[in-house]
Amino acid sequence: MLDAGPGRGEQILRLARSGHRVTGLADPDLLDVVRAALDGEPEETAGRVDLVGGAVAEAGARFAPGSFDVVLCHSDLTEAREPGNTLAGLARVLAPGGLLSVVVRNDDALAVHPARLGDWDAALAALDYPARAEHPLRRETFARAMSGAGTPLSAWYGIGVFSSGPSGDGPDEPDPRMLDAEERAGRTDPYRSVAALLHLCGVRG
Repeated sequence: MLDAGPGRGEQILRLARSGHRVTGLADPDLLDVVRAALDGEPEETAGRVDLVGGAVAEAGARFAPGSFDVVLCHSDLTEAREPGNTLAGLARVLAPGGLLSVVVRNDDALAVHPARLGDWDAALAALDYPARAEHPLRRETFARAMSGAGTPLSAWYGIGVFSSGPSGDGPDEPDPRMLDAEERAGRTDPYRSVAALLHLCGVRG
């Protein structure tokens, strides 16, 4: 697996602990953070992880075509200057039949969550944003880009339908009822279309 833009490495750790071989393509400034997380792991787990310094946009040039069975990009694609080109590079390094999994902001629902919190200035600004944005992040746009890259959209889900993030900010465990509601709504129309984030999955032809 390739985890492109792994942040602090939480996802890499979960995958490696589950027995997967994972390469992390991380911002050089975060490499030490991910390495520190690995230092506390058993040798068997840490030995399944390779770390490479570089930007997500460089994935297509960093690795040979067809190098990975799964490519994950769950954070950095939203901030990419040319998300279509970055997506094509990620798809390029997938083996035939491989899974591309990306998470992006849902610009068609930017106003929903600030409005629920009563932040009307932010809600009004969010309503105007897609018209001003050079690359508004929409499911239809990414579906076309994924198809053009040879990884047509096979499934998609909403993340953060009722909440603004995957879990609460406090120290307590999130309410399991909230998690259940989020998972079910994230798979169901029309709820998933107003989620804060979109999880898009494509398969390499």
